[in-house]
Amino acid sequence: MKIEITELFIKSLKAPESGRTEYSDTRRLGLRLRHYSPSTTHPKGKAVWMYEKRVKGGKKRKHTFGSWPMVSLSEARATALDIEAEAAKGIDRVEIAERERLELEAARAGLTTVQEVIDLYYELHLSTLRTGKDVKRAIEKALFKRLSISIKELESAHLQEAIDAKVKEGYRVYANRVRSMLLAFTHWAWRRKYLKERVGVEIPKAVKEVPRDRVITISEIRHIWETTYQMGKLWGPLLRLIILTGQRRGEIAKLQGSEIDVSKTQIMKRGSDTKNAMPHVTHLSPAAMAEIGTFDPLPEGYLFTTTGTTPVSGFSKMKVRLDNLLGDDFEPWTLHDVRTAMSTALNESGVPENIVDRIQNHQATGSAPSAVSRVYNQAQQLPERARALDKWAEIVTGEVAKVVQIGNF
Repeated sequence: MKIEITELFIKSLKAPESGRTEYSDTRRLGLRLRHYSPSTTHPKGKAVWMYEKRVKGGKKRKHTFGSWPMVSLSEARATALDIEAEAAKGIDRVEIAERERLELEAARAGLTTVQEVIDLYYELHLSTLRTGKDVKRAIEKALFKRLSISIKELESAHLQEAIDAKVKEGYRVYANRVRSMLLAFTHWAWRRKYLKERVGVEIPKAVKEVPRDRVITISEIRHIWETTYQMGKLWGPLLRLIILTGQRRGEIAKLQGSEIDVSKTQIMKRGSDTKNAMPHVTHLSPAAMAEIGTFDPLPEGYLFTTTGTTPVSGFSKMKVRLDNLLGDDFEPWTLHDVRTAMSTALNESGVPENIVDRIQNHQATGSAPSAVSRVYNQAQQLPERARALDKWAEIVTGEVAKVVQIGNF
C-alpha cells in the first residue's frame, strides 16, 4: 500500500492476523514499513523499516534498519536519505559491511585478551550505534582490572564486581545500565565462540527501577527547581534550563553561545547536534533568558564547561548530589521525567499534542532537503511553541511574565 506515512498512522496500525503487510512511503520513495503478524516466527508483531535503492553502477540493495518505535519515522527517513546519497555516489553499504566483516572475522583467531575482543565488538557492532563510543568506554571502565586477561578467563564474578562497585558509589540505577552493557558484550562474545558459556547471564539487576510511566507532579518540579539553587554556578543554571526548555539533557549540556539568538530569544540547534539529526529551534522564555543573562559576556563556545573546550560531564555524580538535597522522601526520578511532566502539564493546560511534540523535537516534518529550509518558518508553529514555553515557565516558577492565552493554540 502506498501512503504518506505519519507517526499517527503508525500508531493506529494493527498487526495482521497472518503474514505481513507492507506500506510504501510516498514522502521518501523506496522507504517501506513492513508490519509482521504476531504469529510469525520472527519478528513477531513488529513493524520493521526497509529501504531499497540501486547503487550507481551496481546492484539494487535492500536495507533493513530497525523497527518502530525504536527507530522513529523521522530517523528512518533520514537514514534512507543518507543511503540514497551514498548510492548516487556508487557507495555500496552492503558490500562494504560484508568486506569489513570478513576482514575482522579473519583476524579473530589471533584475539586473546578482553580488550581485544572489546575492540572487535566496537568495530562490528557498537560503531553502528549513535552511543557506541560511550558504551565502549563504559565497558572498558567497568572491566579495567580485567582488560589484559584472556577472554576465556572472564567470569561472572568479574562482572558482578564491576556492578557492585557502582552500587557502592551510590549509582544504583546506573549499575543496571552497566549490567546491561556487560551482558550484551558477553552474549556477543559467546555467540562468536570467544566464550564457551554465557558469562553473567545469572546476575540479577542491582536495583528495581522506577516505572517508566513515572510522572513528576508540579509540586515536585517546583521542589527540584528551588533545590537547583543549591547546586552551584555550573549545575544550577544547567538544570534550570533543562527544566524550562524541556530539551534533552545532552543538548543543553552541549549548548554553545553561538547557538543562542538573544534578539529572537531562541536556541537554534543544527541537525548534527540533535538526537533525530534535524535542525531544531527552542524558544527561550523570560525565565530562561534570565539564566542566559548570567553569562556576561555570552561565550561563543560551551556555556557549561569546566575545561573551556569540552561540555560538562559527570551527570551521575550530579544526580546523586541533587537527590541527597531533595531528601529521602522524594520518589526516585530521572531528568527525562521532567520532559514527561512538561508534556503532561501543557496538554492538560490546553496545548495541542503536536505543539508539545515540536517543542521537545520528537519528530520532524520530513527528511527531504526542502524540509530543512522550512524549519524556521511559520509551518513549524514557532509562535505557538513560544507561548507554550512561556506558559510552562509560569507553571514552574509561579511567576507570570505576561498574559498567555492558552486557548489560542
